[in-house]
Amino acid sequence: MELIKHNPNIDFIKYRKVAVFGSLAVNLFVLILLAVRGLNMGVDFAGGSELEAHFTRPVSASDVRKAVESAGFKEPQVQEYGAAEEHAFLIRIGKVSIVTPEQASQVEAAVKSALGTDLADYRFDPDQGDKFEVRTKGGTDTKTAPDEKALRAAIEGKGVGVMGVTVKPEPNGQGFNVEITTRGVASKLETAFSQLNGTGTATANPNDEIIRRIDYVGPQVGKELRNRGIMAVVYAMVSILLYVFFRFDFRFAPGGVVALIHDVVVVLGYYVVSHREFNLIAVSVLLTIVGYSINDTIVVYDRIRENMQKLRGKDFPTIINISINETLSRTILTSGATALSLVGLLFFSVGSIWDFAMAMMVGIITGTYSSIYIASPVTIWLEEQFGRHGHLSGSSGNQKTAAA
Repeated sequence: MELIKHNPNIDFIKYRKVAVFGSLAVNLFVLILLAVRGLNMGVDFAGGSELEAHFTRPVSASDVRKAVESAGFKEPQVQEYGAAEEHAFLIRIGKVSIVTPEQASQVEAAVKSALGTDLADYRFDPDQGDKFEVRTKGGTDTKTAPDEKALRAAIEGKGVGVMGVTVKPEPNGQGFNVEITTRGVASKLETAFSQLNGTGTATANPNDEIIRRIDYVGPQVGKELRNRGIMAVVYAMVSILLYVFFRFDFRFAPGGVVALIHDVVVVLGYYVVSHREFNLIAVSVLLTIVGYSINDTIVVYDRIRENMQKLRGKDFPTIINISINETLSRTILTSGATALSLVGLLFFSVGSIWDFAMAMMVGIITGTYSSIYIASPVTIWLEEQFGRHGHLSGSSGNQKTAAA
């Protein structure tokens, strides 16, 4: 059964200038919006804390947001998570540590006072959360181990709450490592959530814990992750440029890369307009779209190369139009099948999975479009600009003969 007519003989090239100018306008709009509004960077890139909270009764996202703000955390991002009966939320806040510099100095003084000359090293990095790391001198004899209760009492005597003190011997036998965790972000929010949940106080039963998970990402780590994500996309595009150059011909490579840039910008536009969170999953979407888009473009390019051999005497735009028509059914069926799998995710998923599916859907649609109306017109334009001077002549003898 033929779902789509083979070679429908549609004059795609006729409208290439309208499509190119329209796409250029959309891309410029997205770039301007990107500069003015920016992306809603997630905890992965901006740094901060991400918590997963489960309540025992129905609460609204608005109530959760108010509870977070009442605990002193401004502009939290609250998103419903999982099935409705789980009453679960993902909460993102811009803070990793709530220990102030004054409190950090007080803890340092207390630790020095408690350990005296046994103190070898003291570290506190607010990017790593509300914890202090201490190393002592001497051996690992348990008799010389730091007194956990004395340390806790010394720190709490300075007015800083302590959640736990962990003492472990150094692997090299040169003293002990002490990790002191103060009552930080999770503890403060758990109190606020307990009141919202109706339990009054934070529960001590791990099975009934409201906050099930908390992840910290420091600003420096987030910046590094963001830069690496950008470089991953750039490297992918450069690699594809080189691949298309060696696989086909120089005239094809720019069209493929311009189409990729167009697709990446349009997907970024989805994140800018929707203000959905841009995180590592979004980078994976961009890399997937880059791969998907070039795959579709390669199919069209491959048919163009074949037709350049079979249809000698026809002008280049006609050959491209014939090639697009011959591959149209394959393009629609492939893109349609991929999109169908995403439709299920859009109907039944929430949170980051829904964001992934929607961004992928946008990328597949624009990737299919760009194979026809971006990559091919750029190739025609290069042929018109340079082919007549012989630099990129249409002679198939110059084509690379790499295997498909």
